[in-house]
Parts: sequence; structure tokens; C-alpha cells
Amino acid sequence: MSWTPEIRWGIATFIDDEGGFTSVAVALALLVSLCLVFAVAQVQWVAARSGDVQVVADACALSGTRAVGAFSVVAQVSDACVLSLGLCATLVCGAGLITALVPGMGNAGLSLVERGRSMFESRGQFAASAAHGLQSLERTLPALIATNAWATADAYRGRIAYRGTALAYPQESGSSYDLAEDVDADDLADQVAQAAELSNKAAQDKQARDTALERGWHADCLDDPSCLYSRADALASLSVDENPHFAHPDGWNFGVALDRARAYYRARLAQESPASSSVEEQVNSACRFAFFEYAAQATAQGTYQEHPDGTKTIDLPELPHDRASMQQTSLYTQVRWPVTQEGSSRYIHGYTSCPKAQGNAQSLAAVSEVDSGTCISCPVCNMGPQALGRTASASTNISNGFEHYWRTIVEASKDFEEADKRYQQSQGELKELAQSQSSLYEQVLQQLAVPRPKLCPPGAWGCVGVAISGSTQIPVGLTSGFAGEGELPAGCAIAGATLAPDPQTAQNNVLSRFFDSLTQGEEGGVAGVIQGVTSLWGELLCGYGDAYGTVGDTANKLFDGLDAVGAGGAASWLKSKMSEMVATLGFEPADLRLRKPVLCATQDVFDKDGSGDGARVRSVLQQLPAEGSAADLIRAFGHIAQDWIGEQEITLGTLEIPGLPLSIPIKVRLGELLSSS
Repeated sequence: MSWTPEIRWGIATFIDDEGGFTSVAVALALLVSLCLVFAVAQVQWVAARSGDVQVVADACALSGTRAVGAFSVVAQVSDACVLSLGLCATLVCGAGLITALVPGMGNAGLSLVERGRSMFESRGQFAASAAHGLQSLERTLPALIATNAWATADAYRGRIAYRGTALAYPQESGSSYDLAEDVDADDLADQVAQAAELSNKAAQDKQARDTALERGWHADCLDDPSCLYSRADALASLSVDENPHFAHPDGWNFGVALDRARAYYRARLAQESPASSSVEEQVNSACRFAFFEYAAQATAQGTYQEHPDGTKTIDLPELPHDRASMQQTSLYTQVRWPVTQEGSSRYIHGYTSCPKAQGNAQSLAAVSEVDSGTCISCPVCNMGPQALGRTASASTNISNGFEHYWRTIVEASKDFEEADKRYQQSQGELKELAQSQSSLYEQVLQQLAVPRPKLCPPGAWGCVGVAISGSTQIPVGLTSGFAGEGELPAGCAIAGATLAPDPQTAQNNVLSRFFDSLTQGEEGGVAGVIQGVTSLWGELLCGYGDAYGTVGDTANKLFDGLDAVGAGGAASWLKSKMSEMVATLGFEPADLRLRKPVLCATQDVFDKDGSGDGARVRSVLQQLPAEGSAADLIRAFGHIAQDWIGEQEITLGTLEIPGLPLSIPIKVRLGELLSSS
């Protein structure tokens, strides 16, 4: 059955009688499709090119922010150098204070403090020049930001010409530089000079004390040809506990010799008996017994005490060594010797069974009565002062006698006690001086523990990038008989960017690389060349990001190392006090994470600045020059920096490397700053 349309509205041109499309319909459909294709292509091209100006604005904002980040790194390295130099100088001065209190190390301590003062001077000079240099560099930041963004926009120039720049927010610096604050260490140097004088005196006293101690130990324990230890072993057969031996003066004291003498005389007193029945031996034995009894009592009353404050009380008894010294003891006046009346004379005897003792026994007498004339020495046993004096002399004045070495020990103990009193007095004076030094040292630390400089350079809150694209014709390939020619009008866009810390760079080693670059040389770099103070500064510099822990650990390591020079007494007290001060005072750590530019809402930047609107941006868009150099751009916005235009670099200062005869100028090349940003 044939199809018959109910109503025909002139569409027979497009639909034939059988209901199919005619050739005209197909041709028209193809024509419309081609027109739509070319139109959509033009729209897509226009839309894509229109969005490119926003990409350029984003790039301008990021590029300007990178310049701010580069400046922040320069400022942070400068601050790290100033802080670490100050801390290094303080720790070196502290080491000098401690060392100066060590007897005999006064001059070494003075030398350390002078080195610390020199470092403070270098720090002050570098801090002043760095502060001036950073301020100069900071003044160029708006120009650097603008020209850096201009160059970025120009790099996008192709078929479409782009012009762009970036605006810093805030426009003016809000930084405060406290780098140039001086640290006064003159009072420390004066204190160290006093400490050096006192410690040198204490060293002399300590040397005299140690010499006396060694002399006493030598007589007690070292055979030359014999000693107290050997004679006690040979004559009294003392046990090991009663007769200890010390191979070295360490651990020995005069109390050891006193205890040995006490045990010796107790044993000799208990063992004493005549070796034969001869008159001479009987008298000698009686005299020895009297002497041992006296010596046992005298040594029992002797004293050796060590007190908590380090002082000692020493009182070793002097035993008689001849008749004259015997007459100064109770042996001379002790009433113990038998007396007989022989005719008209009273004879004094050495023992009761003396062959001459035939008369009536009289009351006992002292040998002093022979000298007074009330008694006469027995002509047979010859008892009298000379007999007792000979007994003491026999073992004192020969090198194999116990009393010979005891006398040397007693004399050494007197010299030791006198020198020790002088030494303890010097230590007391040093302790008082150390307390004064600790107060001064704390003042120096407090000067260094002030808050670090707060940077707020132009662009600290962010940068707003602006870009303008010129008008351009739609490409010929997109125009034909199916679509007419067209033009992409000029456009503009703005974007915001700011610096955000990169958590992945929390442990960055930018300062470590900076330190290595300063100290490396032709002879193999740091190894084998950098020692002592330079290494100390390197630790503090590279630990700038964790100042509290690094300073405390470094101070403890440095001060503990002074134990090798004998930092005891006042020096030990000051060392503990200073370590405590460094730990409790603390230093504000620095955030060393690198800042990377990130896009942000433009309104956020406006809000931080307080401008509230984009009036400044609109003004800039109107003033952007169509062509020209970076200097033309700077002048267009009023950022005139005649002292910067054409300048290649800015010198921040000259850094003197601690411990090395090196002075290195720290310069910022503006070209590299721009390229790195």
C-alpha cells in the first residue's frame, strides 16, 4: 500500500514519495553539520585560549612567590650564622671559664676566652653587615617579584602576546632585624684573668701538696733502700691487713702510714724481750720497751681525718731521734727506772737486777734526775739520758730503721698539710669567683636567647599575579566558507599564591651544605683540617633548626670533655652550673622546612593585607606596558630602585670561620636569585 501524506507543507523537496530523504535534504544536512563542526572548533579554540591567560596569571603569582622564598632562605642562613657564631663563642668562653679554674690551666683558659671574644667581635661585625645587606635586599623584593613574574609571562609569548607581573603583599617590609645586637663579654675576660692568677697559685700549692704526698708514699711503700712497709714486715711480721702495700700514690694517704705505725708499735711492744742476759742487752731491751710504749701511745693519739669539704686534719707524732729530742718528751721525765742507794750516792739502773744494784732500793726515778744531779748513772749498766737517746737515734739515723722512714713521713705530712691548706683556700676563692662567673655567663646566654628575628618581607603574605593577553585572529584553519573569520579579544586574569612549608624538607641539610661549602679546601675539605672550634661551630650551625636540644647536647659534650684537663673543685661546680643554665634557659628553635609556593584564593591574600578589594590590581592592569624591559616595568609601578638597577650582587657581610684563618664574603647574586626562584 502506497504512503500518502495527509498534509503536505512543501516538504516534498526533502522527502520523496516513498518517504525517503531526497538529495537536497542530504546536501543540506551535510552543509549544516560542517557549519556546526567549524563553529564548535572555533568555540573550543576560543575557550582554550581564553583559559590560557589564567594559567599565565597562576605562573606569575607562583614565580613572584618563589622570589620571596629565595629571600627567606638567604635570611635564614644569615640568622643561623649569627646565632651559631654567638652560641659557639659563648660555649668557648664557658670552656675558658671552666679551664681557667683548673689549677695550672689559667693561661689556657684565658686563651680560650680571648678566642671567644674574638668570635663575638666577628659575630657583631657580620650581624651588622648582614642586617644592612638583608634590608637592602628586602627593599628590592617588590622589584624582584615584579620582574620575575614579567619574565615568566613573557616566556608564554607565542601566537598570543602575554603581559604579566606579580604584586607583593604586604608591599612594605614589616621585618625587624635584631641581628646586630652586641654581646658584651669584657666582664667575662676580666673574671678569667683573675681566675687565671688564682688557678696558677692553686697549681703551685697543688704541686707542693702532691710532691709531699708522693714523698710520704715513697717512704712508706717504696724501698729506697727500704721503707716503712718493708721494715714493719721484717721486724714485726704484721699481717697483710695491718701492713698493706700501695704500688702507686693513688689511693694512698698519710692515714695508711699512721695505721701501719700503730700496728707496728703494738706488735713490737708485745714482742720485746732481751736477746741475751748481758747487762748491755738488758738495758737496751728496757730502753726499747720504754720507747715502744711511748711510740704506741703517741701513734694512738695521732690523727688523720678527711672532711666532707675536702680539707684534712693530719697530726702524725714526731718520735725522738736523739738525746735532745728525747728530752722534749715524756720519756725524759717519766718516773719508771729503779734506783738504789749505794753509800752516799743514788744510782739509777736500767733494770732491777743490775749487778750494781746492791744497796737499798729507793723510789723510782726519771732519767731527767741524772741531769738535775739527784741521781747518778749506774757505772755498770750506764743507764741515763744518753741510753734512752741512743735507743731512738739508733733506728732513726740509719736507712734500715723503721723510725728513719717514719720521720720522713712525718715531715712530709707537715708539708702536705700546709700546702693543702693553701690549696683549699685557693679553691675557696676560686669557688667564689666561679659563682660570680656563672652569673655573668647567664647574662651572656640571656643576650643570645632573645627571640629570633621575625621576617615579614614584601610578599610574606602572598603574591597576586596579574596577566593580560592580547587580541588575536582565529586561525585560518578554523575559518572557511562554513564559518566566518573571528577575533579572540584581549583578556585578563589574576591569581594568588603564598609560601607553604614542605613537611618533606623538615630535615633538610641546606645549612650542612652551606657549612661544607665554607670550610672545604684543596687539602681534602674538612677532614684533617677542621678541628676544635670549627667543628663546634659546624654542629651548632647545622643544628640551628633544633637549637634547644643541639645547644644543650653540644654544651654537655664540650664541657664533659674538660674532665681530661682535671676540671674538679670549683671548675667542676661551674661546669655543672653552666650545663644546667644552657639546658634550662633554652633557645628558640627555627623552622627549617623549605617553603614552596602554592596557589591560594586571591581574596585570602587581600584579607591578610587588609586591602579588602582589588583596586591596586585594577590599577596595575591599566599600567602594564605593552612592551619594554624589566626596568621599564619597575618604573611603571613606581618601584624605583636606582641602587639596584644594573647591580649584579649584594654583599651581606664577611664571615670569619671560627678556628680557621679564613674570611669569606657572603654575597647574593641577584641574577642567580631570580633564576633559582
